[in-house]
Amino acid sequence: MKHLDVKRTDYQVFPSHLVDPSPWPILTSFALFTFTVSAVLYMHGFTNGGTLLTLGLLLTAGAMTLWFRDVVTESTLNLLIVYQNLICRIRYIVIPKEIINKTYQLFVKENNYLTFDSKSLGFNDQLGYYLAGLIEGDGYISLPAIGKTKLNRIINPSIVFTSHINNIGMYTYLQSKLVNIGRFQRTGINVLRYIIGDIEGIKLIIQLVHGKFRTPKNIRFNQLIKFMNEKYNLNIPDSPLDESNILNNSWLTGFVEADGHFGLKIVKALPKSKNRKRSRSYSIKILFQLDQRAHDVPTNSSMYPVMELISKYLNCNLNIFESKSLYYLFLLHLLKN
Repeated sequence: MKHLDVKRTDYQVFPSHLVDPSPWPILTSFALFTFTVSAVLYMHGFTNGGTLLTLGLLLTAGAMTLWFRDVVTESTLNLLIVYQNLICRIRYIVIPKEIINKTYQLFVKENNYLTFDSKSLGFNDQLGYYLAGLIEGDGYISLPAIGKTKLNRIINPSIVFTSHINNIGMYTYLQSKLVNIGRFQRTGINVLRYIIGDIEGIKLIIQLVHGKFRTPKNIRFNQLIKFMNEKYNLNIPDSPLDESNILNNSWLTGFVEADGHFGLKIVKALPKSKNRKRSRSYSIKILFQLDQRAHDVPTNSSMYPVMELISKYLNCNLNIFESKSLYYLFLLHLLKN
């Protein structure tokens, strides 16, 4: 008979519900047997009955302690595994409003220097440029087919901002400046989605970002405008591509917050040694990297022009990862003693 190397997790539906074999049931049975026999011997006055009774009591207490310890540990680990399995199986998890409110209050408390006022002059324009940068950096516009579904339901379009879950505070603050439109979802473990899918919310976003897009996503944005005009009898004009000076507004701020990151690397000084032919001086590297797909998927258009524009503004090189179809800007500033 051929030997089959089969693991338990290969054929079990819920492997996290079973635990590893434990020695504690056998040891507990032996300890209880010893405790019972020694108790009988002690009550009948046998020699060393008290010693055996003490030994049985200690064995029973020790076995129960070790057994309960493993039960608590395994139950905690299993709950974690089950939770992770649920996260993998459930695509979207709606974040409760209680968490949103607490996160917003904590963000405002920790960032009390933010004094934006929605009534201040020019705020809406700068907010619109910032939102356009966020959408073009790592957001997308979802457009359903025009018409009703088989269930006679009208499906609305949606504008989705995506980010890391750690940025939820910033997005709750942003939601407060957008008169609390939209909802939040968590995808998997680390992905946050801020979704604006109601008609009034979409109309507000269109009003704010109209004429402020710089990338091929402006094509998709105009498709959204056409969708809204046809389905809801609106008369919104097409959005022109913004070709103004990139320094004049907050578009780049939103674009960087979507797909950029900063880093600091400290290199320690090392002297020459047998394994090191040259010494290394102490230095501090300040890094900035901005990633972007080579092509916008919905429109199949190149992102090269806007990435080249940013690279010229930052006076840095524009690198291309051909295998990953990715453009990225890499700016390095080196400080030495």
